[in-house]
Amino acid sequence: MNDPSSSGSIQKTFLKYQHVFVFLAPVLFVVGVYSFAPTGDPGAGYWLEYWWIFFFFLTGATIVNTVGISGSALFVPFLIFIYPVITGEGLSPETLVKIGLISESFGLSSSSLAFIQYGLVDRRLAGSLVLGAVPFVVAGALLSFIIPEPLFHALLGIALLAASYLLFRADLGHEEPAGSDDGAEQVSADGGAELPNDADKLGPAGVSTNADGIVTRVDRDGNDYEYSRGGYVERFLNYSVGGIFQGLAGFGIGELGIISMLRTKVPVRVAIGTNHIVVATTAVLASLVHVFGGGLVGGHTMNLATTRWDIVVWTVPAATLGGQIAPYVSAALDTGTIKKGVGVLFAVIAVALFLMATGGF
Repeated sequence: MNDPSSSGSIQKTFLKYQHVFVFLAPVLFVVGVYSFAPTGDPGAGYWLEYWWIFFFFLTGATIVNTVGISGSALFVPFLIFIYPVITGEGLSPETLVKIGLISESFGLSSSSLAFIQYGLVDRRLAGSLVLGAVPFVVAGALLSFIIPEPLFHALLGIALLAASYLLFRADLGHEEPAGSDDGAEQVSADGGAELPNDADKLGPAGVSTNADGIVTRVDRDGNDYEYSRGGYVERFLNYSVGGIFQGLAGFGIGELGIISMLRTKVPVRVAIGTNHIVVATTAVLASLVHVFGGGLVGGHTMNLATTRWDIVVWTVPAATLGGQIAPYVSAALDTGTIKKGVGVLFAVIAVALFLMATGGF
């Protein structure tokens, strides 16, 4: 039997040095791909040809993590419109979504650790949302292998228009939580008997739930948040529809999910932190289905050689680094301005995708 105090110590140590693990993960990924991916012996040119894509994905990952949406919402349109112009070659829908999902998995996992460390993730809520979304994410990922490319572009355009609308409607400003007023005495999350303290928590934050189901959460700075986990039906509907698009196009669950959390009165900071966990987990799941699941529905068979390893060795480190840079960008810039800019970009891309779907582009 594991000693709870030992387990808690390991968790705290892991989160304390999360930056080390975050930057070690893409290094190990690249080394593993270089050493074991079934690419034959392509030579250095194969691995270095797409070095320039690192900077595009770094910029995209920084933007989407600052706003709190799925990385593939920018990665996939980039691979559809800009990548062919630079390289002269296009990518199939399943290939470009696979690249976006693998990259997004690392980027969102990177930023998710920061939210866990800060105490802004509701693990119970995140767990129920992930479990509810799983079948829809898998279904969407399998669907991507069999739908015609024009229909894929049309559905992608619909998802981007919906994301653009939701970004303009959502208030993602970081409201001041209780206990954070200037001049007020700041308390440590584990600093007194009056504060809730979960023995199984990750990081220094505490949480408790009273008999009426009201959750009180204390973050790393001692700020406290009160909310209810009610509203499961509305969140389930949003995350199920978003889950289909997450599997199909690589994004959607984050954009629809954050709206449902805000509508059910989950505080903005807790909603964004919890949503990061859901999106990161479903992105990893969708990536696995895109890599291994084609043979189940008549798509490609289980062949790792079909993955563009020469591209993902650059996009994964870029997305991971962007996830770590985003909090600093969010603190320095007006998130609302970035949000509106991304919303306009989504709308423009959606129009272009509709033109592609109808043969007018």
